[in-house]
Amino acid sequence: MGVSTLSDNETAVRKSSLLGEILIARGKLNQTSLERAQRLLKDSPNGNLQNMLMTLGLVAPLDIAEALAEQYHVPLVRADRFPELPVLEERVSSRFLREACALPLHETEDKLVLAMIDPGDGYTIDAFAMATGKTVIPCVALPSELEAALERLYGAGRSAVGQILGSEAAFETQDELGFDADVQQLKDLASEAPVIRLVSLIITNALTMRASDIHIEPFEDRLIVRYRIDGVLHEVESPPKRLSAAVISRVKIIANLDIAERRLPQDGRIRLRTQGKEIDLRVSTVPTMHGESVVMRILDKGGVALDFEKLGFSGKPMERFLSALMQPNGILLVTGPTGSGKTTTLYTALDRVNTPDVKILTVEDPVEYQMPGINQIQVKPQIDLTFANALRSIVRQDPDIIMIGEIRDLETAQIAVQSALTGHLVLSTVHTNDAASTVNRLLDMGVEDYLLTSTVVGIQAQRLVRTLCSACKEPYVVLPEMVEELGLRRLAPNRERIQLWHPKGCKECSHTGYIGRVCILEVMLITDAIRALVMRHATSGEIKTQAVADGMMTMYEDGLRKSLAGVTTIEEVLRATREN
Repeated sequence: MGVSTLSDNETAVRKSSLLGEILIARGKLNQTSLERAQRLLKDSPNGNLQNMLMTLGLVAPLDIAEALAEQYHVPLVRADRFPELPVLEERVSSRFLREACALPLHETEDKLVLAMIDPGDGYTIDAFAMATGKTVIPCVALPSELEAALERLYGAGRSAVGQILGSEAAFETQDELGFDADVQQLKDLASEAPVIRLVSLIITNALTMRASDIHIEPFEDRLIVRYRIDGVLHEVESPPKRLSAAVISRVKIIANLDIAERRLPQDGRIRLRTQGKEIDLRVSTVPTMHGESVVMRILDKGGVALDFEKLGFSGKPMERFLSALMQPNGILLVTGPTGSGKTTTLYTALDRVNTPDVKILTVEDPVEYQMPGINQIQVKPQIDLTFANALRSIVRQDPDIIMIGEIRDLETAQIAVQSALTGHLVLSTVHTNDAASTVNRLLDMGVEDYLLTSTVVGIQAQRLVRTLCSACKEPYVVLPEMVEELGLRRLAPNRERIQLWHPKGCKECSHTGYIGRVCILEVMLITDAIRALVMRHATSGEIKTQAVADGMMTMYEDGLRKSLAGVTTIEEVLRATREN
C-alpha cells in the first residue's frame, strides 16, 4: 500500500510540475508564485495545483484550462458545445457527475466524449469506461461553465421544460398515447396547464431565437423539437416522449385542426400577438410511423423588411430587376427552390409599385402577409377556387398589376400570358434552378414559344445565404491558387492581396458567426438575342451564355461580390450555388 501511495504522489507531483512549466512558458505564471502554490499544496494533501492557483488568484481559470488542454493533448470545450439535453441520464447519477466534476457531451456506438475540469483524473475516466463499456475521450472545461451546465441539466431547476414538468405529479405516471387514444382523453391532456405552457414555451423560444420554422417530430424513443434559424436546423430541448400526443394535440387545437384525424395530413393557421407584434404560424401535420409530425412556419408580419437593399439587391442586378418591374405590361418571374425568399421578393416589388393610381390583385396559396391597398385572394382548392379559376375572374376586375403566387401548370401559365398580352404586368414565381432554365420549364409546360417571347420581360433567380455577424467576423487573405480557382481575380483585378471573411462566433450571434440572410441573385432580361434562342428551343446553357454576354451577373458572381464585401462567406456561396 505504501509503495502505491508513494507512486501516486510522485505522479501528482510530476503532473503539477508540468502544468507549472506550461503556465510559465505561456507567461501566465512566474517561478516565485509557482513555488508558493506548491508549498501551500503540501499542507493540502487532497488538493491539486490548478485549484490552488485559482484559489490564490494567481492564474485565470481560462488560462489554466488552456494549459491543461496542452498538457494532456485534449481539446478545450466551451459552454456553447454543451448538450441541450442530458446524456447518460439513466446510467450515471447526477451526484457522481458533481463529485467527479465531469459532464458527458455526446456518445456514439463505441465512444463517449467527456468534459472534465481535470482531464488527468484517470479514476473518473475509468469509471465512465466501465459504466458505458465505451472508450472515453476527455476534454477540458472551465469549472464555472461545467458547474452551470450540471445545474441546468441535472439540478433541481434543470431546465425550462423541467421546471414546467417537475412539479406535475400527474405527468410522472402518464402513459404515452398512440393513434388509438380516445379523443376526449387527448383533449383533456392537451388542455392541462403544463402542456399549454410547454407549447407556449416552444413557440416563444422560436421567436426569441429568430427561427423561421418549428419542427416537432415524434420518433420511437423520443420527441424531437428543432428550429430552422437562418436556413439551418438546430435541435433544442424537447418535452419527454410520453407527452408527444399531448403536445401535438395542443398545437392542433390552437390551429383549429381536427385532433380526431391522425391518419391524414392537415393544414391550419395560428394567429397570435407577442411583444407588440402580430405573428402568424402556418401549421402542417403529416402522419408518420410514430405519430404526427408538425411543422409551423413563422410569418412575422412586422419582421419582413420590404426593402430591396436589405434583401441583398444592389448594383447592376437591382437596376436590371427594377427596369423589368417598371414595364407597363409583360411577365416578370422570380425563380428558386422552396425557402429561397421568392415570395418576400415579390411582396417587396409590389410594395415598390403600390401607389393610389395602380390597382393590384394577387392570387396566393396561402396569403402570407396582408398588404394595405392590395386586393389579395386566398386559393381554396376544396371549393374549386384554384389559381386558374381565380385568375379568370380577376382579369375582369380591371387590375393594372397581377401577382400569381406560383405558376404550377399550363392552364395558369396560359392565363398569365393572356393577361400580359392584354396590357397587364404579371408577377409570379416558378420552381427552377436558375434564370435560363425557367424558359425551358415553361416550354415543357406547353407554353408556345412565340407567346413566351412576346410576354416575358425578365426572369430573376435567387438563393439565400447567411450573413456574417458584424461583431465577430474575421478577415483572412486568400491563397493565390484559391483566387484563381474561385474566379475572384476578375471581380478584384487591381487588388494584390484578396481578402475574404470567415465566421468566429460571439454572444451577438449565439456563437454561430451568422445573423440573418440575404439574397444572391441573377436577373436575365429577355433581349432580342435571347428571343431568337427561345424560338429555336435552345438549351438552358446556350441561353445562359447569351444572357451573360448581354450583361447578366450570375448568382455565383453576385455571391463572390458579397463575399469580397464581407457580407457572407465563400462557403455559403458555394453551398447555395453548387458552383466551383
